[in-house]
Amino acid sequence: MSTIAINTRFLLPNKLEGIGWFSYEVLKRWVEWHPEHEFIFIFDRAYDEQFVFGSNVKPIVASPQARHPVLFYLWFEWALPAIFKKHKVDAFMSPDGFMSLSADIPTLLVIHDIAWKHFPTQVPWSHRKHYEYYMPRFAKKAAHIASVSEYSKNDIVNHLQVMPEKIDVVYDGANESFVPLSLEERVKIEDKYSNGCPYFLYVGSIHPRKNVLRLLQAFEAFKSKADTNMKLLLAGRIAWQSGDVAEQLAKMKYRDEVVFLGYTDAVELPKITAAAFALTYVSLFEGFGIPILEAMYCDVPSISSNTSSMPEVAGDAGLLADPYSTDSITEQMLRLWNEKGLREQLIKKGRFQRQKYSWDLTAEKMWVAMEKILHK
Repeated sequence: MSTIAINTRFLLPNKLEGIGWFSYEVLKRWVEWHPEHEFIFIFDRAYDEQFVFGSNVKPIVASPQARHPVLFYLWFEWALPAIFKKHKVDAFMSPDGFMSLSADIPTLLVIHDIAWKHFPTQVPWSHRKHYEYYMPRFAKKAAHIASVSEYSKNDIVNHLQVMPEKIDVVYDGANESFVPLSLEERVKIEDKYSNGCPYFLYVGSIHPRKNVLRLLQAFEAFKSKADTNMKLLLAGRIAWQSGDVAEQLAKMKYRDEVVFLGYTDAVELPKITAAAFALTYVSLFEGFGIPILEAMYCDVPSISSNTSSMPEVAGDAGLLADPYSTDSITEQMLRLWNEKGLREQLIKKGRFQRQKYSWDLTAEKMWVAMEKILHK
């Protein structure tokens, strides 16, 4: 039996996003599959009992709440080492790319992407400086690293000077609630969210790297060229630097065809995804792009970007656009709407492509990586 500590600060009720969902899906499987081990879940605020997945989990709250570089330092370099020592921890897994440099404990570090390296101006100054100083040091000290795509692995190797054999690609998955809907169910969702109209769907937070501004511009152009009552639904919280999006909305001719849903919970989002005409996910950069896979599991095709990891995830089951070109995004929207049989072809291809990815596979590959450092 080993005692494994986990950084669970992203397990937040009703606020699960990328890293939070990764943590949730992997850890609930680890706890169930490995009752012989004890898991120390370390939260940075009061935790919700729904995240204590089994009797072999010991939840601990460590202060301070780590949401700023100074607090990151205090949490990882002071609070965590004390917990490791007190509970005689054998290994540590951190799913958010951060770890403790002062603790002498083998660490499995998950680095989903290094977007801050490619888009430094889209990250707050203090956070960027923290990443620039600490991330190369984290990557060097970690006993092993997991990442979520071959693209991200190569990016880490090239920019953080890590040997390829130190990194396992574990991919992401899609929650089992993402399944196709019947025609009757799709009509109900359309009635509820889009006034009975077909819709393109964007899923994710609203900030510059997600490229929502160009998506809105492309949708405006699409509406001016296509004879359709299509709407655009945006499911996600407004994060930062979103002023351009507000300005674009204010001057849009088809403003009333754009629906902001805000953060959408785990019950409604799969239904909204499965009822969509297509996912429009033209982010500038992604380590994986989970919404593309979630759409595939719902038999919904995607229009995504031809950059970073997204072609790897979509395969031949989605249309790819240049995210820096509004015309390119518009063109793929028009293709999907106008070309007879194209949507159905993509759905069929998606049924094969999605078999490469599941949270069971992710959790299995993560455990293989964990065993590498436990056996060391």
